[in-house]
Amino acid sequence: MVGLRTCSLAEAALIILLLPRSLEECGHISLSAPIVRLGDPITASCVISQNCSHLGPEPQILWKLEAELQPGGRQQHLPNGTQLSTISLPHLNYSQALLSCCLRWGNSLQILDQAKLQAGYPPATPHNVSCLMNLTTNSLICQWEPGPDTHLPTNFTLKSFKSRGNCQTQEDSIPDCVPEDGQSHCSIPRKHLQLYQNLGIWVEAKNALGTSMSQKLCLVPMDVVKLEPPTLWALEPSPEVPPLQPGCLRLRWETWKPSLHIEQKCELRHQPQLGEASWDLVGALPSRTLRYELCGLLPSTAYTLQMRCTRWRLPGHWSDWSPSLELITTQRAPIVRLDTWWRQRQLGPRTVDVQLFWKPMPLEKDSGQIQGYLVSWRHSDQTGADPPLCNTTELNCTFQLPSEAQEVVLEAYNTAGTSRPTPVVFLESRGPPLARLHTVARDPHSIWVGWEPPSPQPRGYVIEWGLAPPSPSSSQKAWRMEHNGSIAGTLLQENIRPFQLYEITVTPLYQDTKGPSQHIYAYSQEMAPSHGPELHLRHIGKTWAQLEWMPEAPELGKSPLTHYTIFWTNAQDQSFSTVLNASSHSFVLRGLEPASLYHVYLMAASQAWTINSTSLTLMTLALEESELHILLGLLGLLVLFICLCGAAQLCCRPRKNALWPSVPDPAHSSLGSWVPTIMAEDTFQLPSLRDPGMPPITKITVLEEEEKKPGPWESNDSSGTCSLPTLVQAYVLQGDPRVPSTQPQSQSGTSDQVLYVQVLGSPTDPGPGHYLRCDSTQPLLGGLTPSPKSYENLWFQTSPLGTPEPLVPNPEDDCIFGPLLDFPLLQGLQVSGVEGLGGF
Repeated sequence: MVGLRTCSLAEAALIILLLPRSLEECGHISLSAPIVRLGDPITASCVISQNCSHLGPEPQILWKLEAELQPGGRQQHLPNGTQLSTISLPHLNYSQALLSCCLRWGNSLQILDQAKLQAGYPPATPHNVSCLMNLTTNSLICQWEPGPDTHLPTNFTLKSFKSRGNCQTQEDSIPDCVPEDGQSHCSIPRKHLQLYQNLGIWVEAKNALGTSMSQKLCLVPMDVVKLEPPTLWALEPSPEVPPLQPGCLRLRWETWKPSLHIEQKCELRHQPQLGEASWDLVGALPSRTLRYELCGLLPSTAYTLQMRCTRWRLPGHWSDWSPSLELITTQRAPIVRLDTWWRQRQLGPRTVDVQLFWKPMPLEKDSGQIQGYLVSWRHSDQTGADPPLCNTTELNCTFQLPSEAQEVVLEAYNTAGTSRPTPVVFLESRGPPLARLHTVARDPHSIWVGWEPPSPQPRGYVIEWGLAPPSPSSSQKAWRMEHNGSIAGTLLQENIRPFQLYEITVTPLYQDTKGPSQHIYAYSQEMAPSHGPELHLRHIGKTWAQLEWMPEAPELGKSPLTHYTIFWTNAQDQSFSTVLNASSHSFVLRGLEPASLYHVYLMAASQAWTINSTSLTLMTLALEESELHILLGLLGLLVLFICLCGAAQLCCRPRKNALWPSVPDPAHSSLGSWVPTIMAEDTFQLPSLRDPGMPPITKITVLEEEEKKPGPWESNDSSGTCSLPTLVQAYVLQGDPRVPSTQPQSQSGTSDQVLYVQVLGSPTDPGPGHYLRCDSTQPLLGGLTPSPKSYENLWFQTSPLGTPEPLVPNPEDDCIFGPLLDFPLLQGLQVSGVEGLGGF
């Protein structure tokens, strides 16, 4: 390495080119074992000889397993000048791998030596060893199962020897038989065998990790003989042999010629060619008979038959199954029920044309194959065989009968015979009809037809359906008979095509008669109309537009329309719609705006489809100038009328304060006009004013202080209280007698005094009236609070707890106007018996 650093570039390039060849002879790998068990550890060492002086004094040796660097290498310098690197792989998980000893040279790795590692398993014990004697190849063929793969080359050898006991002692050895690669069977030629002498056989498996042997098999070659299969033939009918019964087959076979001297037994298996049917096995058949009659099969059915044989009363192997033989069993007379229906047409006074239909309904699983049908009629005075009216393979027949003929006979036949005769009676229509025949198209290939069963209940129904006229195939109708008379409908799925109009006929059948046929037309699936009606504008105004359209003529196979839907939108994309029935041909759009643009669409719909017609764009007419002036004038008159009504209402209504009820002026009011209404339950009844001992109250006057005049009962008491007669106090001190006041009212500290005076006198008394005056210093409301402002409510006062409560009369007040309840002046005073006081 030192020399490499000091040499020139040309010399360095020459060393690099010569280095791989020289390095290949420097290293050598030694393995602890070339082949190990899969997953076991392995140790390898790499020695670099001292002749490789150009590597430097301390070269770095690395290990690679396949393409992966392996850590853990231990490198040391030996006394003889060689370099040794050792590595231990704890688990070898490759069945084959390449281990490399490498040297780091610059930026790359140079391989010094390589070794191939192999790992696998010891051979498993071969099992299921079996042998058979093939008389065709005249050899003993043995086979076995080798077991799982060992990942190593494994050799199998078939070993055998001759023995006269139970294979416990070996007499003569037989050459080993080595199979070809990948095969697990081998053949011992006949020349090394004694056919009736015991033979010991086993299989030996060997590879690099060990050897295994199978269990020994002791056998006699003739006890494991496998015969060749026989050959099957159909037995031809002959006059000496009676005819076969229905469901029977006759066959024969021939055994393999080299095994003619061997007594054999055989097995026969058969399988009907009906889908995925299984094989049925017939027991042991003696080979000497060489023929057999097989019965109990399906009549008129193709069968596949096979046979195999083995040695009888001696050990041996079954032969392979013989080649297949196909035979058809004999037929049986048809066992069917024939459902019949007919149509009659009068040709003349004595001749009737009859079209007869029938359907075979098998009564058993193996009802027999039908080859044809016979229709016959016997005249009342005729003897002998019935003359055939029809002999056909079809399911219908047309013939003519005399008018008096009421019955024919129908039979199904094949080579084995005829079915039970089916009488066909031409019934007269005298029964009750069906009611409410209706149909529903379930899907494009089926139609449900329903009805209401009549009374009495029929024994069955005949349903016919076909394309409605004028279809060219209208005469080819399908039909079906329902034998359950209690049903109320059936699903028709035969010969139904989509978008076709069908005529459906239902006829009830009774015991000795039939009912009248009921017809209905139905579509299997309805198509959409080819195009929608074209929309036209007939008339237009300022706020309306009249539309019209011409409905399309109905088409066969097309769904009839059920309704129309009209859509229209304005310039603001506001949409409107309405639904019309199918009989509508025009419509008027109302509520439109003048001089506005509208888009109109018409959609035609049926039960199955919807289709849009042509669109229409229209513009309503604009208002004329005279109409606009009239409209503005009417609008102005309306505004003027509203203003006048508002002004009149404001002038006529009394002024009211919106915050609390208006307080009457006591100086310019009569007592009866401003007393508020009190509920009946709160009314305190006073004595009648017609009492002659009580002068009535006629007026209340509020006097200023300088106009004060003394009254008859005025008191000069400095306390400011007044003394009134008890009777007058009874009229004045009103309130709720049920809520007495227990707290005296405090005297107001205001200096302003408002004097109240009471005028007593009779309106009929010509004498002078009496005035009651009060010098009380109480405020006007006599309450606990000062006089209210213009925005305060004086109906209620606030209690100390914060809840409003009405004023309660206090007997300790110094004036008759002290106990005020809800009103500032004598609230609660109610006069009884005022008939003679006018408006008081």
